[in-house]
Amino acid sequence: MSKRDFYEVLGVEKNAGADELKKAYRRLAMKHHPDRNQDDKEAEAKFKEAKEAYEVLSDEQKRAAYDRFGHDGVNGQAGGGHGGGHGAGGFGDIFGDIFGDIFGGAGGGRRRGPARGSDLRYTLELDLEQAVRGTSEKIRVPTWVGCEVCDGTGAKDKADPVACGTCGGAGQVRMQQGFFTVQQTCPTCRGAGTTIKNPCGSCQGQGRKQSTKTLSVKIPAGVDTGDRIRLAGEGEAGMHGAPAGDLYVQVSVREHKIFQRDGNDLHCEVPMSFVDAALGGSIEVPMLDGKVMLKVPAETQTGKMFRLRGKGVTSVRGGPPGDLICRVEVETPVGLTSDQKDLLRQFQDSLDQGGSKHNPMKTSWFEGVKRFFDGI
Repeated sequence: MSKRDFYEVLGVEKNAGADELKKAYRRLAMKHHPDRNQDDKEAEAKFKEAKEAYEVLSDEQKRAAYDRFGHDGVNGQAGGGHGGGHGAGGFGDIFGDIFGDIFGGAGGGRRRGPARGSDLRYTLELDLEQAVRGTSEKIRVPTWVGCEVCDGTGAKDKADPVACGTCGGAGQVRMQQGFFTVQQTCPTCRGAGTTIKNPCGSCQGQGRKQSTKTLSVKIPAGVDTGDRIRLAGEGEAGMHGAPAGDLYVQVSVREHKIFQRDGNDLHCEVPMSFVDAALGGSIEVPMLDGKVMLKVPAETQTGKMFRLRGKGVTSVRGGPPGDLICRVEVETPVGLTSDQKDLLRQFQDSLDQGGSKHNPMKTSWFEGVKRFFDGI
């Protein structure tokens, strides 16, 4: 079967830069990595295919040869499924450079022992007040936890796990393929280095069981939607006593009835009667921690913005607090009595006698409409 084009494998254009190549490879490697897809041959093949493509395209000389001659120009140079590439360090170096310890220890394929447990994500919804002030919340997380019966070993008897006869306890096996020595995860013990004759009846030899645990999460003041809190070791327990993954608590702030948050600033709409807007005065404006009096000048129009410095939010990352920005909404009175309507008509008559000086926006708009139609 012929190989796919390396650019097609990574899903990038032929002029893709180094950062774009690394991002594409990281996405595919995380999706198809064997630790996340145990016993999935298709995922393993896609992982190796992406690795081979990245090893070639991330090397300027190999990439130039590939662009000119195709696969024939790099045959025997890329690691592909053969474990070579990138000098003596091989696959472990390239994977470790990009992912660090995401999959449990640098060196990727050279890691010994069973895979660490998977990381988990939990979305925690908070009120705006809780996010701004900080809080402590209890959450219930369904996950895999270490088996208490066998203490995570997976064995019925603690003395039962013995060194794997295939790899001699190394968790890895070496195979010679031509000029290359390939090191792979042991197929018998799957990297654990040990085998179990009598598995634990409580966890069926896995060393872990499904359960739900309750955790207390401390939320620092100033968090916002999208912020994450990492709880190390609170993810899924690994099999056969392997380290647990991490739990990432993703913050989601509920919509507020009064305020909208924009970074460190808070926005709110303040309704005013047209009398107060016309004559000016002071109105009471709410804040998350109290209230403040806002002085409004005479002849204020709908949409006028007032900025209260330092009355917003202090970010979890520090720095000065934001501002509270109030937008005035002039309210048209409703439910008027006959006397009130008569008074308004009298008031309107007095405005009309003053010409355009009382309604400059209205006058300007009608003059613009008139010029528009005269020009047709």
